[in-house]
Amino acid sequence: MHGTLVSFCLMAIGARELSGEVTVYQMLFFRSVIGLLCISAILFFTNKSASIQTERLALHSFRNIFHFAGQFGWFLGIGLLPLAEVFALEFTVPIWTLLVAAIALNEKITARKLAAVFLGITGVLVIVRPGYAMIDPASFIVLGAAICYAIAHTSTKSLSTSESALSILFYMCLIQLPIGFVLSLPSWSWPIGNQWLWLSVVGLTALTAHYCMAKAMLFAEVTTVVTIDFLRLPLIALVGVLLYQEQFEMSLMIGGFLMLMGNFLSLKQAARYSA
Repeated sequence: MHGTLVSFCLMAIGARELSGEVTVYQMLFFRSVIGLLCISAILFFTNKSASIQTERLALHSFRNIFHFAGQFGWFLGIGLLPLAEVFALEFTVPIWTLLVAAIALNEKITARKLAAVFLGITGVLVIVRPGYAMIDPASFIVLGAAICYAIAHTSTKSLSTSESALSILFYMCLIQLPIGFVLSLPSWSWPIGNQWLWLSVVGLTALTAHYCMAKAMLFAEVTTVVTIDFLRLPLIALVGVLLYQEQFEMSLMIGGFLMLMGNFLSLKQAARYSA
């Protein structure tokens, strides 16, 4: 999970640097190109081509449609909102994951998990402050992305029972590459200069982040993995302050703290069942 934390933060920096210069669709397209090249090289040199054989292409496709939509909303939000706010709103993923996992994977919803959902929703309300300040429409885009991520995470948990991490990553890139290409065509322009560097950063860190996430899914409940992922919030807040002179508002701290407490409840519940 440490690899996941660092990778997602570096990916956010790359996306912010590219914002306004390269379209989100192109970012996602080149991310898939770089990822597919890297995975293909790994498969070739390790003679593990057989590991990507699958009988669950439909679930791979389902997962990646929602994951692509989530990535689009996340990358778009990075260019429109402070980094800390994007990450804070994204951390509603555990809320939606609890609900999706209960429906799709028959994971039990307990009183602790319901309390986690309540605290998470309260945290969101503190962050967006309806009735107190004008809500930025970009906040709803990021919340929508979080729901898509929750569906993708839950699908990853199901896929992890029969698919290798490399297989999950391979089909992620293979399926999302043509989607990103087709959507980027109307406003296509070739990257120039250091845009190639940042596109490479986005592509490589997306690969390492999802590889680490897929491996982590093998050893813990999906809700537990996403909970540990919460540590990205203070890390990206520091990045926003140091690199982009962003203000870390008290509402973000309070809302994030409420979601963290809710996630701790979920984490404690998972630990008790695994003991």
